[in-house]
Amino acid sequence: MNLIRYSFLLSLVAVAVRLDAQQVYSPNKKIELSLSQSKEKPGSWFLSVSYQGKTKTPVFSQIKLGMERQDQSFTDNLSLKSSSKPVAIKDQYTTLHGKSSNRENEAQEIIFAFVNTKGSKLNVVARAYNNGITFKYEFPEKTQGTFVIKREATAFVVEEKVERWLQRFVTSYEGFYPAQKDSALTGEWGYPALFKIGDQESCWTLLTEANVDRTYCATKLSNQENKSSYQLAFPAATDGFNTGQVNSTLTLPWSSPWRVAIIGQLADVVESTLVEDVSKPSQLTKTDWIKPGVSSWVYWAYNHGTKDYKKLCEYIDLAARMGWPYTLMDWEWDEMTNGGTLEDAVNYAKSKGVKPLLWYNSGGAHNQVSSGPRDRLTTPESRAKEFAWLKKIGIYGVKVDFFESDKQDMMRYYLDILEDAARYELMVNFHGSTVPRGWSRTYPHLMSMEAVYGGEQYNNQEYMTTKGAWHNTMLPFTRNVIGPMDYTPVAFTNSQHAHTTTYAHELALAVIFESSIQHLADRPQGFDHLPDPAKFMLKEVPTAWDETRFLAGYPGKEVVIARRKAARWYVGGINGDDRSKKVSIPFHFLTKGKTYRAELIADGDYDSGFDVKYLTIKEGDTLEVKCLPRGGFTLLINEM
Repeated sequence: MNLIRYSFLLSLVAVAVRLDAQQVYSPNKKIELSLSQSKEKPGSWFLSVSYQGKTKTPVFSQIKLGMERQDQSFTDNLSLKSSSKPVAIKDQYTTLHGKSSNRENEAQEIIFAFVNTKGSKLNVVARAYNNGITFKYEFPEKTQGTFVIKREATAFVVEEKVERWLQRFVTSYEGFYPAQKDSALTGEWGYPALFKIGDQESCWTLLTEANVDRTYCATKLSNQENKSSYQLAFPAATDGFNTGQVNSTLTLPWSSPWRVAIIGQLADVVESTLVEDVSKPSQLTKTDWIKPGVSSWVYWAYNHGTKDYKKLCEYIDLAARMGWPYTLMDWEWDEMTNGGTLEDAVNYAKSKGVKPLLWYNSGGAHNQVSSGPRDRLTTPESRAKEFAWLKKIGIYGVKVDFFESDKQDMMRYYLDILEDAARYELMVNFHGSTVPRGWSRTYPHLMSMEAVYGGEQYNNQEYMTTKGAWHNTMLPFTRNVIGPMDYTPVAFTNSQHAHTTTYAHELALAVIFESSIQHLADRPQGFDHLPDPAKFMLKEVPTAWDETRFLAGYPGKEVVIARRKAARWYVGGINGDDRSKKVSIPFHFLTKGKTYRAELIADGDYDSGFDVKYLTIKEGDTLEVKCLPRGGFTLLINEM
């Protein structure tokens, strides 16, 4: 009897140990994710994440878990009932645009099943990928009715010594990503958030979220209560001019968006497609109408240029000369004068072989921008009427602006626009918007999103004059990691505020920044006066890539990125510093045994000059390129 009782006690201890610590490893064994229960607060649970580089590095000592519904809590009162055996996740898919055309990612998935004191269930589904971790919550029960989420307890605990690059939250996500070494800085922060764990050789992580749908709001990070703990926070009540509910309403069963931490070396971060990898696959069966490409854009040089038919025609002619497929007719096209109407401009574009794109104010009570056209997309009926008309007259895509909120009602509005636009074969670009959250995979006609302090800011204030080069070298490590970015790059002339980047720096942005519709910003004479090598490069540069490789760089200092389309490689490099420097290009990404010819378009002796050289290179070579202050270069590589 004593032996049986002793064996029973041993089994209880074994179960307790098993339930108090559960691990799952990435397929390459570099990332470990484990579950533990708080010793100070039994019933509270957290994930821990470590990365095996040269040494084992704790990435997050704690990621606090839990959800609080209006009817009951799933935070500090949870019992772990079971944990599944790790299951291999293998995902292969193709894309029409983005960093790469063929995607493949692997993970190990584990499901932790909890119950609260009332016996209600909450699952945490966690995955360890080769380049990060993701997790989401599930309410698996089929209880009738609707349920309101009061808060999400998810919080990433970051050590004080960790260096970080964070953007103060604004609803448009337009701002800078300054380095923060002062752990006392508190506030609300927008995604993505970049952290360096340990020294440069250790580990980097980028926080964001993916696969947001109609059943939830988008979130942000807040360390206002605890400077070392970045908690997921809901939108403010005042967002969207006080329209929409802060707390999300859902029905059961339900799954949350994925919480995403991209983890590894800088190359793992920059090259990552994890946000799209965990998002819902494409919902479209017919996609031959979705065509990435370059567009001319009147707004940057002439803020009200779309009102002027003749001025707009100059940009149509520019697109025709450069062989670009698109021109964007921006706001106020409904007020067009000086010789023509919108229909005249559309017909003129079509006569030149240029496809027109059209701007819309998202309208509604959530924004107070009066510029039109507005209020034409706010209901299913108005969208159907407008999109049918656009399809009839020959419009290929819409740019929809001024959303001003991440509340659940706005998530629904984004997705309603995407689904209705697909019915009329219209590509979509969101401006004044939230950041990408994986929708470009689900809806591949979503070509780009703004959510960036971009080229148009030269119109608004002087900050880009002094900070533009530094800011440009931040974006490949932050905003552009998580999805397409409509920065509207490449300007050689000046807008309202001068730029101090060199011409070679501006040219390189067409490669450095990824956006499936790339709106090149400059006025026609800015492109017409370029020397032939730079002009030919802009005539041919793709906007959708088969492969992307990070070659060198550091946030805010410099960056070198290689992108391949078919057999040709484009390498872009930019200097974010106010001093000259030599930037090294390693050619380890080339095929061994082959010889390549390369055309280098680099800084000349002064900021508006170019130095063009022709080279022969092969795998294993290294090239040093001298960059002027705030300079850059572009390298075009072909097999011989």
